[in-house]
Amino acid sequence: MARRAHLVKKVTSQDVAKLAGVSRTTVSLVLNDVPGTHIPESTRQRVLEAARKLNYYPAAAARSLASGKTHVIGLVLCEGPDKVSADAFLPDVMRGIADEVSKHDYTLLFHTNVAPNDPNSYMKLVRGHHIDGLIVSAPRSDDPNLPELAKSGFPTVLHGRLPGTDIPFVDVDNIGGAEKAVNHLIALGHKRIGLITNAPVSFTSAKARLRGYEKALEKAGIPLDENLIRYGYFLPETGYRAMTELLELPKPPTGVFVASDVVAMGALAAVHEKGLRVPEEIAIVGFDDIFASAYTVPALTTVHLPAYDLGREAAKMLFDIMGGEDFENRHMFLETSLIVRKSCGGVKVQ
Repeated sequence: MARRAHLVKKVTSQDVAKLAGVSRTTVSLVLNDVPGTHIPESTRQRVLEAARKLNYYPAAAARSLASGKTHVIGLVLCEGPDKVSADAFLPDVMRGIADEVSKHDYTLLFHTNVAPNDPNSYMKLVRGHHIDGLIVSAPRSDDPNLPELAKSGFPTVLHGRLPGTDIPFVDVDNIGGAEKAVNHLIALGHKRIGLITNAPVSFTSAKARLRGYEKALEKAGIPLDENLIRYGYFLPETGYRAMTELLELPKPPTGVFVASDVVAMGALAAVHEKGLRVPEEIAIVGFDDIFASAYTVPALTTVHLPAYDLGREAAKMLFDIMGGEDFENRHMFLETSLIVRKSCGGVKVQ
């Protein structure tokens, strides 16, 4: 005779209600933390203790119905999947977001890119996945959809400022960081300084780092030479191509600011392939201070970007906005710092 399987009875909200001596409605209101219920603290504690004893957790669907929220935060990266895979500081950014999201008992939904030609792409994402708030990383200045999203009033925070809008953002001081990098090269005696951007200037970070490069040269009285500017695109191979072009100029630069450590990896490879020595024959400064930058040959001087804080502060700002706080003038810049290693051959400039 076949043995009957032993079935474990599933704990329900009715079980919690019976143990706590309250109604199922009260259990739902307490466990889903529904605001404005005016339930006595003693009752709330009885419900929580009963739930703990029975090891009961409300289902996500029930929480959503009770609170009117899905407890899902969306993170959109305005880069293609191939670029995202090369984004070496992204894990720290995401860790900062995830740590803050988990404190609020929310789930993080990760999404790469949106349809640039679809004016409703963000709202489709929001409605399709029932998202309560959105963080958009690496916004493009030519994205027509973000201003429309902002007009809708949907809680949104950007990683990177979008000029011409009042969308709340958290960003690093890209202009100031780029100035530090170029000023370091200038202080070491370089006057013919090249630039390889981290991305096309339609990306706001790339445009800002280009502006920092220009400002440093201008303040030092060094004329801007457009021939010394090349455009990277997130990946090491774009840095390799850009540096190869710079080295083939009749008068190549003696120092180069590469506005991304990942792109700088390719630039270093191009220099080594040409048989040149870093920093004796050409100095290089990066930007981001990714983990691997300390282990290149030679170790890369770079601008430190506080990636974890960038993620955490954006999530904090988003939860403030979702909680009803005023979102106007919510603009935060995080400071950068210059990390001097061996790729420039100099000491730290204060």
